[in-house]
Amino acid sequence: MTKVLIIGAGGVGNVVTQKCAQVREVFSQICLASRTKDKCDAIASSIAHPSLTTAQVDADQVKEMVALINDFQPDIVINVALPYQDLPIMDACLETGVNYLDTANYEPPDQAKFEYKWQWDYHERYKQAGIMAVLGCGFDPGVTGVFTAHALKHHFDEIHYLDIVDCNAGDHGHPFATNFNPEINIREITQKGKYYENSNWVEVDPFSVHRPINYPEIGERESYLLYHEELESLVKHIPTIKQARFWMTFSESYLTHLRVLQNVGLTSIEPIEYEGHQIVPLQFLKAVLPIPSSLGENYEGKTSIGCHIRGVKDGKPKTYYIYNNCNHAEAYQEVGGQAVAYTTGVPAMLGALLVVTGKWKGEGVFNVEQLDPDPFLEKLGTYGLPWHELINNSQEFTDS
Repeated sequence: MTKVLIIGAGGVGNVVTQKCAQVREVFSQICLASRTKDKCDAIASSIAHPSLTTAQVDADQVKEMVALINDFQPDIVINVALPYQDLPIMDACLETGVNYLDTANYEPPDQAKFEYKWQWDYHERYKQAGIMAVLGCGFDPGVTGVFTAHALKHHFDEIHYLDIVDCNAGDHGHPFATNFNPEINIREITQKGKYYENSNWVEVDPFSVHRPINYPEIGERESYLLYHEELESLVKHIPTIKQARFWMTFSESYLTHLRVLQNVGLTSIEPIEYEGHQIVPLQFLKAVLPIPSSLGENYEGKTSIGCHIRGVKDGKPKTYYIYNNCNHAEAYQEVGGQAVAYTTGVPAMLGALLVVTGKWKGEGVFNVEQLDPDPFLEKLGTYGLPWHELINNSQEFTDS
């Protein structure tokens, strides 16, 4: 019987709270907190749990976080707030001696760049405090790292090539919208693409490298090479990898809208003066776009996220594909949210469950691929994200 403090009341926060409430035998007390308490109250009103409370907190302020943690005394903090807030929340957990878990790595607010170095720097301090931080326990990053660790443990002696593929084949009915926080989403996809090859990082212009990829139950979709944070941790922790890439689908309509927004300056993070006020164009754009948590009701179609892996086993070449497909409408029926939030929130709940039940143990800062994949994948389907694997099959991913 444990206490969990969830920070963030967006679409993912809703899913994490609902999934924690479904595992009442573990998460006996839940507190959901964000800057806007009304958002927490709206989520809590839809959940039947005898010990679910809400709170207001500014996650940028370490003192406020420390006060909330000391008041509620959780066993773990699940951070599904903005990536800008990772470090203050980690500071608060360090000061109070509480385990920490997040779904996305830290980004400085004034620079479109994500990198693990800031959070990895906490390792010795967390180790000395005897507490655990689990980084990037959403889907990608998160499940994709667990998938890769599972492949290495059970199917390969060495992994040489890794291609993470992410397809959203859903339709939400809006001309243009993002499936998670627009500010974070657009910063992520408009920076330079980057992939790992032969111990070097290779940069490419945004959306300049693309190819059709076949996704199970969906078919072929044009997919674009992006940089994604799990590549940095995976090539560090699995040093036999020779090449690691990340691919994501975008429709032509989405890319056309994005180009127009870029051309008129609305994706910029550089402040401008407007009627005597300093505003950030991308933050203004975020304010006028649909709220991601509102997309679920009419969302149709599926997501498909997985790992194409090549390497050797017993001296012989081997190919392996492991993936999950998630249905938007089914996710909405269960938790009132769309599949992108669902595929992030379920793994966050499950990772926290493994920490508080002792299945994942450690002192310091860890990425998920450093932890045992078996207890995670044993339960992932049970909590709503069944996974599938294909070995030496026609889905083999090769460069044409």
